[in-house]
Amino acid sequence: MEDSKVPQHNISTYANNKKAIYATDASGRYTIVASSGWEVEEEATRQALLELERLAAVAYERALSGEVSPLYYHMYDRRMELQTLSQASGLFKWRIKRHFRPKVFARLSAKMLARYADTLGISVETLSTLPKRGESGV
Repeated sequence: MEDSKVPQHNISTYANNKKAIYATDASGRYTIVASSGWEVEEEATRQALLELERLAAVAYERALSGEVSPLYYHMYDRRMELQTLSQASGLFKWRIKRHFRPKVFARLSAKMLARYADTLGISVETLSTLPKRGESGV
């Protein structure tokens, strides 16, 4: 893409920030151009966020019924999924899946709970419970 054609649609998902885009200048060399976004990108981002909100609502109901641990809900509430949580925490996916089981989660060490809490950016107390309905988007 040429630098003069980099989208500048001032999309709301950028919150008045800019994103670096590689484009070619007049002499054909790659350069970095600041972009305020593209409407198509904004729509895709909104759809992804809506899907994460839907997954968080489903996870909340599953955790509330005791089918899964609160970790499962908090993962989606923090806009993560299993692969992201695995990479961010440094834990294998199979191990995290095991921790989704309420009985296994209840026996996790304080160190493991702290690791999850740190990765998710919440307190251990918050990690171990579910918010009341109406809080945190549920």
